[in-house]
Amino acid sequence: MIPSIPRALAVAAVTLATTGAFAAGEHGGGHGEHAPASGGHMSGEHMSGGHGHGAMHGQPGNASQAGRTVEVVMHDNYYEPETISVEAGETVRFRVRNAGDLVHEFNIGTPAMHEEHVDEMMMMMELGVLMPDHVDEQAAQAMQASMGHGMHNDPNSALLEPGETGAVVWTFPDGGEVNLQFACNVPGHREAGMVGDFHMGHGS
Repeated sequence: MIPSIPRALAVAAVTLATTGAFAAGEHGGGHGEHAPASGGHMSGEHMSGGHGHGAMHGQPGNASQAGRTVEVVMHDNYYEPETISVEAGETVRFRVRNAGDLVHEFNIGTPAMHEEHVDEMMMMMELGVLMPDHVDEQAAQAMQASMGHGMHNDPNSALLEPGETGAVVWTFPDGGEVNLQFACNVPGHREAGMVGDFHMGHGS
């Protein structure tokens, strides 16, 4: 397990990520505001669209069809647990709690999907929505008004402030070899160790 990094170092890593030039690309539909299980902002337990997720990566699941709930705790540079075993075609409800001092996310995707998602997170930082330890709701509303949509409303992800709890319900792909991970794509966090692996079983 990776030891926790000092808060100041983690904040510095996030701050440095905002100083580089960033060309904002287009982001697909499905963004909007939503409320997490803890009563704050931006949980992942919803059914809206995202970044073109297809059956090969899995799809949003119905909580009523989830066979089990997996508890995930986010610390400031690692997840607990760091690996999660799932079965092909299984629907799992992930209950996610942010026990760190910084904003973190639990995002399900391939390594390429995580790389793509960093652009959205960087845009949120540049617009003053995503701060090191909180989400600025006033800036989020201004972005919603100016751009016509919110951001980070993907069914495979929960973005949480310190102390918040959210949930993601996901149905894993039914076959094929897919390299799925869970990661925090706040700039600098995945590089600091906030990434874990799904071990996909194929049943009996």
